Amino acid sequence: MLKLRAPLLVLLLAARPAPAPAPAPAFDLVIRDAHVMDPASGLDRAGLWIGIRGDSIAAIADTALGGRVVVDAAGQVVAPGFIDVLSYSPNAYGIWNKLADGVTTNLAMHGAAADIGGWYRGLGRTRWPVNYGGAFSDPNARERLKINRYRAASPEQLRALVALAEQALRDGALGVAMSPEYTPGMTTDEVLAMARVAAAHRAPVFFHARYSDTIPPGTDAEGIHEILEAARRTGAAVHVDHITSAATFDMPAALDSLAAARAAGVTVTACVYPYDYWATNLNKARFDAGWQQRFGISYADLQIAGTTERLTAESFRRYRAAGKLAVAYAIPDTAVVLALRAPGVMIGSDAILNPGNNNHPRGSGAFSRTLAVYVRERGTLTLMDAIRRMSLLPAQALEARDPAMRRKGRIAVGADADLVIFDPARVQDRATVEHPELASTGIAWVIVSGQIALDPRGPRRNVRAGRPVRAPA
Repeated sequence: MLKLRAPLLVLLLAARPAPAPAPAPAFDLVIRDAHVMDPASGLDRAGLWIGIRGDSIAAIADTALGGRVVVDAAGQVVAPGFIDVLSYSPNAYGIWNKLADGVTTNLAMHGAAADIGGWYRGLGRTRWPVNYGGAFSDPNARERLKINRYRAASPEQLRALVALAEQALRDGALGVAMSPEYTPGMTTDEVLAMARVAAAHRAPVFFHARYSDTIPPGTDAEGIHEILEAARRTGAAVHVDHITSAATFDMPAALDSLAAARAAGVTVTACVYPYDYWATNLNKARFDAGWQQRFGISYADLQIAGTTERLTAESFRRYRAAGKLAVAYAIPDTAVVLALRAPGVMIGSDAILNPGNNNHPRGSGAFSRTLAVYVRERGTLTLMDAIRRMSLLPAQALEARDPAMRRKGRIAVGADADLVIFDPARVQDRATVEHPELASTGIAWVIVSGQIALDPRGPRRNVRAGRPVRAPA
């Protein structure tokens, strides 16, 4: 019997059809078992699969998707990539710490350059790991025209400033940036002229307020009023830069003013960095005579960023001549909390790490600190609200100027595949005043334009998928 069964078995095996070939992956990249948190739709659900094709999200499903590359996101949150709305020009040193902080779009909205066309061309000669864009800088334009920061622009100079702003907006600037505190000679005429140009191009105006104390004349209330009045008189959308250093000691009144203006039809937003100390270069007008009274601090409340050194009268004079950046321990914690919770307030770092590390730690850790301290540890914000302030709100603030921003800050089919994957229990900022160069941890994956730019081992330095964010001509 055994001799008869063997040929029969062979025949039976030969008669079976060959197994069907596995289907080709439908997507370039798949994120599996994702806890998706999308602030635009309110989607907050685990166990989803995201399919990415090219640089866009092509599918979101609750069943398995096939991909050439699969990222396992089990136990982690997948959020829209963070948009740093108040950064500076990307540089080859600091941009990697932005990536580790979950930033997929770095926007120099505090002011990129006077010549925005040249700025984009210059950056375009390098491939960057994150997206980038910027605003026309009124202070840089003043320097270019050799207008002293304490002097008003002449009528001829004002016309030249307007012409530079017009050209920058035609060249794709995302907005107009003004800093009356740093250029105190700036008149109301100049403020309104810049705001009118911006309004004509549907570009927001980013304001570093003129005043930031409660000692008259020149109070933070007056600084906020100037910003809102420019919006009322020109129709421009306005943004209050780093509101905790613009209304440090009168935050409730400042937020009430913004809310009242918003209710009256003014488009106004603001940003905050999640630290109770600010920083600027000692040679800036902010440190002109009387700063101790204005900010309620002394030399000992100043520390040279990147060192352990607190200042004295003698070292202040020496470092002021050198233009060193100093941290000022001068922001009440209550002001930070109020700003973080206020409507229309988003997260903006106001920094990017530069070589030499004379930097505020916000350049490395603003976004992870928001998640670690103000979501996980203190419960100031819910996780969804924090994600909204780090992604959707910045995108919405720039949509009127650049419609392409409607594809950022969201997780939806057709949206840009700019994503951040992190464990809310582990994400942590590490940068300190003494060591601002320490990169954040706990952010496992960062995807830019559909490509993995950072994985659990660190940045993929050969992946340079960042693209210019530039308003259409």
